[in-house]
Amino acid sequence: MPQHQRPFLALGLRLAATLALATLYMMVKLLHQRGVALPEIMFWRQALTIPLLGGWLAVRGKLFSLYTRRLKTHALRTITGSIGMVCLFGAQVLLPLPVATVLGFTTPLFAVLLTAIVYKSPPGRLRWMAVALGFAGVLIITAPRDGASIAGGISPLGLAAGLSSGFLVAVISLQIRDLTSTETPIAVVFYFALFGTLLLTPTMLWYMTPHSPALWAEIIAMGVVGALAQVLLTAALRFGSAASVLVMDYATLIWTTIYGWTIFEQLPPAHTWAGAPLIVAAGMMIALREHRRVKEDRIKAARETA
Repeated sequence: MPQHQRPFLALGLRLAATLALATLYMMVKLLHQRGVALPEIMFWRQALTIPLLGGWLAVRGKLFSLYTRRLKTHALRTITGSIGMVCLFGAQVLLPLPVATVLGFTTPLFAVLLTAIVYKSPPGRLRWMAVALGFAGVLIITAPRDGASIAGGISPLGLAAGLSSGFLVAVISLQIRDLTSTETPIAVVFYFALFGTLLLTPTMLWYMTPHSPALWAEIIAMGVVGALAQVLLTAALRFGSAASVLVMDYATLIWTTIYGWTIFEQLPPAHTWAGAPLIVAAGMMIALREHRRVKEDRIKAARETA
């Protein structure tokens, strides 16, 4: 095992990242309930990342890691990422936190389908089974019941935002896969924040409003937590492969359920607990299959170089 690979540290960092992400989602929902418009929340989420991340790199003497020749690609990734953030935060605002989190777990399912289309790589039988299982879970969560139009009265717009977020994160993962072939992970995060801030700045003419010192403190805390989540996600991938750490992402459901219960006095409908295990199981099947594939490729490469 290469010296930089420290799987237990990577898992711990990823677990900490899930807590930071769940805290970010909770704060976004709380800020919106306190009258902060979603565009302003998105603006400060991005804008505060720039000095935090830039200052962190400057202290470590690593500003050179931001060097890039692919500003246009970063800008295109920002457009997709900003739309994805609207859907992600919109789902958190409109739905119970655990429901929005579960819908976000559809990303691996969409990733399998997109990989098959973009890279002309047909999924194996196990992956097709996982996709079918996962979308069966989605149908259980979103199916009409009790005379309600959809999902027992849960916001249809919120459900659409949650599923769109899962799809767009899969698209973004392909863009990041391309970018990280030439860019450092920290540069990808930094330029997303930079271009995202520039993109959202004009919206502040309509959406920025005065806030109390206490509310400003919450907004700043939200930005810090968001930046911390990005750093933890990046650090986890430094010490372990994506396939080995992704299984920890499902811990986000635990944190968001706790936040939903203790802060918003809001628990997901009962049928969510019937559909959620199917979506989680599907994602884990895909992650474990990817982990096995990476391991097989390493063994094959070692034999070829022996």
